[in-house]
Amino acid sequence: MSDEELRHRERMQRKKELVDRKIARATIDRGVLVVNTGNGKGKSSSGFGMLARSLGHGFHCGVVQFIKGSFSTGEEAFFRRFPDMVDYHVMGEGFTWETQDKARDVAAAQAAWQIAARMLADERYRLVLLDELNIALVKQYVTLEHVLPALAARPAGQHVVITGRGAPDALVAVADTVTEMRVVKHAFEAGIRAQLGVEL
Repeated sequence: MSDEELRHRERMQRKKELVDRKIARATIDRGVLVVNTGNGKGKSSSGFGMLARSLGHGFHCGVVQFIKGSFSTGEEAFFRRFPDMVDYHVMGEGFTWETQDKARDVAAAQAAWQIAARMLADERYRLVLLDELNIALVKQYVTLEHVLPALAARPAGQHVVITGRGAPDALVAVADTVTEMRVVKHAFEAGIRAQLGVEL
């Protein structure tokens, strides 16, 4: 074995010992609250990836989309193929700059929250994806005074994923995992319209 190979093995052994110690300390099993936020692409995509992973384990899941809804998406078309495993609700009426009707947007968000609250109280749902809820919170179409208690009271084994820009500080504070997506480049800025399989 060369000196370089030996140094690499020693580094990897130290790293393995560190990772193994962290794994040994992680002994808690319970549902986690994941928040995906930031201006970059991938917040909902990550949430739907976790939904697919949950279905792979045979979990019953729920999806409530708070803003999207005026156009069909690939994820909706795909996950609707599993009606016995996924309760899928598209409750928004499109982006707020498209609807231009605040009262209608508020009513849609409130209706979406009623469905979401029922899911959060039901132990049958092992994972609940609340897509673009952060937008509804930022615009105060749905209030943290309703959302935070429902999250705190949910069944112990239930995972929740919340997506959308501008996650409120109070939501970030109670979340277990928070990821902020950052824009480096986006095809739209170069005049490339939203693409099937990428954005839609």
